[in-house]
Amino acid sequence: MIEAVSRAKHLRGSARKMRRVADLVRGKMVPEALDILKFCPKRAARPLYKTVKSAASNAISEKGSAKVKAEDMRIIELSVDGGPIIPRIRFIGMGRVYRIRKRTCHLTVKISDEGRAELREQTRTKKKSKVKAEAKVEPKADAKDVTQDKSSEE
Repeated sequence: MIEAVSRAKHLRGSARKMRRVADLVRGKMVPEALDILKFCPKRAARPLYKTVKSAASNAISEKGSAKVKAEDMRIIELSVDGGPIIPRIRFIGMGRVYRIRKRTCHLTVKISDEGRAELREQTRTKKKSKVKAEAKVEPKADAKDVTQDKSSEE
């Protein structure tokens, strides 16, 4: 089993807003997740797209492109944590100030080729069920049973 991790730290934007986008792609296959993120209108989708793509590239560079393909990878863990808050102030009337809290977040994406194994098992079970269905042949009804059924109907 091949796993790869990619992290993006100190991303500008709140963790709450990033989690909304992360929930869209958590548990999906990598190509499907990238397609969703590419067309998502949220600002948080761009850094998430880059991080998922980086995790896929990390997996390919670790094991080689002959053994691993991005199409076989699945996002198994996607966490969004709060980062440091950058304090700013805004001056208002009568010598007072308002505090502005510029929030940041940390993003961790972990992908694995577990999805490939699951797909293989699904195709194997489908093939086995087709073979079993074809192997089952209904037993022929005895001639005595048919004559008894006709007499009982009358």
